[in-house]
Formats: sequence, C-alpha cells, structure tokens
Amino acid sequence: MLSLLVIDGPDAGKRFGLPKDLPQLLGRSSEALPITDNTVSRRHAELTPDGDIWYIRDLQSQNGTWINGVQIRERIRLEPGDQIRVGATVLLFGPDTTPGEPAVMITADGEQQTEVEARRLSSDSETTAEAAAEHLRVIYQLTALTARLTNKRELLEAVLDLVFDEFRPERGVVMIPGETPDADLVPGVIKYRDPPKNDDDARIHVSRTILRAAINGEGVLSSNAMTDPRFAMGDSVQQYQIRSAICSPITFDEQNFGAIYIDSSTVHHAFTEEQLALLNAIGQHTGLALANAEEHLKRMNNERLAAIGETVASLSHSIKNILQGLRGGADVVEIGLNKGDLDIARNGWGILRRNLDRIVGLTMNMLAFGRKLQLNLELTRINTIVEECVQLVEATRSEKNIAVLVDADPEMPPIAVDPGLIHQALMNLLINAVEAVEKDSGVVTVRVVFREAKPLMDPKRPNATTPPHVEINVIDNGPGIPPDKLAWIFEPFNTTKGIRGTGLGLAVTKRIVYEHRGRIRVESKRGQGTVFRVLLPADLDAQIDPSATANDKPAMKSMFPGP
Repeated sequence: MLSLLVIDGPDAGKRFGLPKDLPQLLGRSSEALPITDNTVSRRHAELTPDGDIWYIRDLQSQNGTWINGVQIRERIRLEPGDQIRVGATVLLFGPDTTPGEPAVMITADGEQQTEVEARRLSSDSETTAEAAAEHLRVIYQLTALTARLTNKRELLEAVLDLVFDEFRPERGVVMIPGETPDADLVPGVIKYRDPPKNDDDARIHVSRTILRAAINGEGVLSSNAMTDPRFAMGDSVQQYQIRSAICSPITFDEQNFGAIYIDSSTVHHAFTEEQLALLNAIGQHTGLALANAEEHLKRMNNERLAAIGETVASLSHSIKNILQGLRGGADVVEIGLNKGDLDIARNGWGILRRNLDRIVGLTMNMLAFGRKLQLNLELTRINTIVEECVQLVEATRSEKNIAVLVDADPEMPPIAVDPGLIHQALMNLLINAVEAVEKDSGVVTVRVVFREAKPLMDPKRPNATTPPHVEINVIDNGPGIPPDKLAWIFEPFNTTKGIRGTGLGLAVTKRIVYEHRGRIRVESKRGQGTVFRVLLPADLDAQIDPSATANDKPAMKSMFPGP
C-alpha cells in the first residue's frame, strides 16, 4: 500500500495511507487528510489514483504545490520517493515502509575517490565534424520537445529520457537547486535503465567535487571507486563496479539551474569526451528552456498582477459609489426620524434598500468572477427559477411602474443545471433589463421555450445538429445598446450604466452559461430594445462525468455549433 509520510512540518512523523481507487484531498477542510499546518489551504491539492498510478494537481492554492522543489502548474504523475511540499509541510510519497537512505547521496571529498578524465566548459563547442552532425541531430530533437513543454518537471523528465536514448547509461539524475540559495543541489528527476536489484544498486553516489564543478559551469568526465581497503589491495575493478560518469551543468546566461549526472559501470560502457561535449550542449539548451519557462511564468504573474490592479481599481470605484448611496439614504432616514416624518424616512429607506441590493449583487458577482466555478448539477425546473427572479425585482418594478411578463411553457421538462448559478445569471439579465426600460412605459418579457434536437441545415456542415435545449429570452423595450458597445458588452468592468454599473454582471453571466456548455447571444437596435438569448443544453448531465478531475475533463466547449 502506498502512503504519504510527513517528513517536515507541524505534523512530522504522521503517515497517511492511500486507499486504492479513492482520491485524497490535501488541505485543512473536514474532508481532507488531517493536516494542521496553517500555511496549507483548505483545499490545497488533490491526489487521484488511476489503477496503481497516482497523480497530483494543485487546487489553485495560495502557496502552491511543489514536487521535488519544482512548483507544478497542472496534473502530474507521482513516483515513489517524490517529495510533496504544501505550505510548510513536506510529505514523502511511496510504499508504506520506513524510508531508508535517499536514492541520491552527495558524498564528501574524502568518502569517494574520483579520477577526473576530462573537463570541458559548457561554452566550449570544439568537436569533430562527424560528432558535430550527431550533436546537431540530438539538439534538434531536444529543441522540438522543449518548445512544447513549459512545466519544469515534465521538461526535465523529457530531457533525461532523451539522454538515456542517446547515451545508454545505467542510471541518471537531474540535480536542481534547493529551496534556499545556500542549499545543496537536490534530486529533481531520477531514472534507471533497468529496475535496481537492491538498495545499493539503486543508490547513486555523486561526488561533491563533480557537482561543484558543474555549478561553476564545467562538465566533468570521470571514473570513481568507493574508498575501500580491499580495492587498494588490487581486487578486480569488475568485481567492485567501477563507474564511468558524466556530470554536465544546466546553465543559461550565467544562471545555474542544476546539473545532469549519468553513470554506468565501466564493464558495460565507458563514456567519451565527445559524449561529454554533447551532454554539455544538452545542458545549455535545457538551461535555455528553463529560463524561457521562468520568463513565461514571470510574464503571466505580471499580467495577473496588472489584471488584479485593474480589478481592484474598478471594484473600488463601484464600491465607493454604492457607499455614497448608502450614506445618502441613511442621511435621509435620519432627517425623517429627527422630524418625525415617516414619509421622508420611507424615501431614505428606499435608497438604502436599492444600494443594499447593489452591494449584494456585486458581492455575488465578485465571488463568481474570482473563483473557479464548480457545477453542482441538479434536475431543475427553469420556470421555477424564472418566477423566483421575477419576485425579487418586484419592488423595483413597482417603483418604476413597469410591466414584467413571464411567458414560459408549462410543460417544460426539468434539466440538469446548477440552480444557484443559473439563478444568478438570470438575475443579472433581469436586473439589467428592468434598469434599462423607461419609467411608466417599460416592458420586460422573460420567454422560456424547449427546443428539440434538429439538423442545423447548414450546407457547409451537413451533419451538424443543435442538441435539445432550453432557450431563455430576456426582452426589453429600452433604448437599446449602441453598436460600438456590443463588441465588448460581455467584457469585465465594461458597463453602459455609468456610475450605476460594475461591469461584472454580464461577464459573470456569460461565464456561468459557458460553464454549462451553453451559449448567450445579444441582439439590440437603438430605440427598439434588447434581447438576451440564453441556450442551455438539456442533456448536460450526460456530457459531464462528475467523478473526473479537472485535468481529466475535455475543454468546456459549447455543445452548440457556431461561434
């Protein structure tokens, strides 16, 4: 049985078994493994089994999830011996046994005799024409795989696979920097040509002298022997498995990302200086790929911070306007109370109520916009949701003296949707419509119909069909939306309401509809009103496997043909 052993953090020493075929949650929530580390999110990471293979993915945690010192961005496969860091807690993934010595041991200078056969700076490209052609072929393969991989762990695994294909070593490891600048290099990826026969065979001894040379940008070709008096007496090198090894730096522009170390018994294979030059070149290109991955991550973080700044500025402006409305309403209520005039107080209360409704709507839209939506599908009658939404706008309807009509098919079958999210989406559309129409003459109609599946009748796509779906139309006779604003009507923080709008309602509505694999369309003409048309598939429950993780699911594309 596999398990997680806490080797560092507040719960050090605890062991959690991993039952077969039962996903496990890392975090502080009640359904997660009981971790007391306050730096761990409530739902931090998820471990999912697939037969005897386990995968891990981060659940958008605050501090991230790290495997062997590398932060993961998507679901990856776990290997026995992997170290998982969540917050300040480090867990060891592997069989339910007491761990022995680490698979890679960095030996001190006096513990291992190392005979350096060749040294070569990673920038030294001098080689024969025949070797250069072979190097070019390998580098071409390396460039192809690094161009499509941005996850550091997957990139290092792919590089080590390529090294094994070309060099045929018995063992290999990619050493990466530790979590602190002064820490030793730690194993990032380990690979064996054949399964180790015993613990001694699995353990890779790497000389600190060789690693020090790699850190300084120098590749080393060496052979080594463990310090042993019997060896000094002339016993056979074949008996004691003297190993030929290459260690090359992973560098780019004076930045060191670690080292690639491979070795093999001299009986099986002895490496050459040309192979040292090739591994140095592989290390350089790997360093370039890692540097590009870091720059990509920095750009994403900078863009995220810029988006956060824009979001905060927009929300601050909206909240300020709402607070001003609340303060104004409170002042009117206070004046009415001081004068003993309930009519004045009632007017103030109306202002307060409207602004309270605005701040509730803003809060709900902020939550929906800022978090990852999880659909909780239930068989739901859309007509019931529509009626609830209409009741909630009754006060505003009555105050403006407008008509809100519902035209819904009474025979409408229930469909699988998330009722809370669909309610929020319809409320956004209905509030927009009620606010858009003129006082005393406005009419808002909510029309709900069920559409059977039928061919699309498009000669360019003869086999395309529209699925069975529910169509919800929110129609108003307001002034319409200017044509120049239709293009960005669903973009966040863009509003046609001036200071009364937040620019989040339609963006959230579109996101909710698209998460249901539906479509939302808008039709509007100046002076003739606006129609928002929502299409929701009626068989969504057959399209989504609720037991699948986010990485198992296909991209959430609409079930409806067309843009």
